[in-house]
Amino acid sequence: MRICDSSIRVRMDSETKQKASAALEKMGLSVSDAVRLFLVRVGEEERIPFDVEIPNTETRMAMKELETGGGFSCATLEETFKELGI
Repeated sequence: MRICDSSIRVRMDSETKQKASAALEKMGLSVSDAVRLFLVRVGEEERIPFDVEIPNTETRMAMKELETGGGFSCATLEETFKELGI
C-alpha cells in the first residue's frame, strides 16, 4: 500500500464540486478518492482513462455561432423540418 505523502489543489466552480460530491457519495467515494483513482490510472496506463473527443472544425464553427447568438430555435418538429428545408 502506498503512503499518501503529497497533496494537490484543484480550482473549480462550486456547482460542479457539489454535483460531483453528491454523485461520488452515492458510490461511497470522496472527491479525494476519485481524484486519487483517476491519477493512479493515468500513471499506470499513461493515458486518460476515458475517451476525450475533440470537436471537428464544422462542429466548432456551429458551437461558436450559437455562442454568439446565431442559429435558430423551433417550437415543433415540423417547424424544425421546415426551417431545414426537409
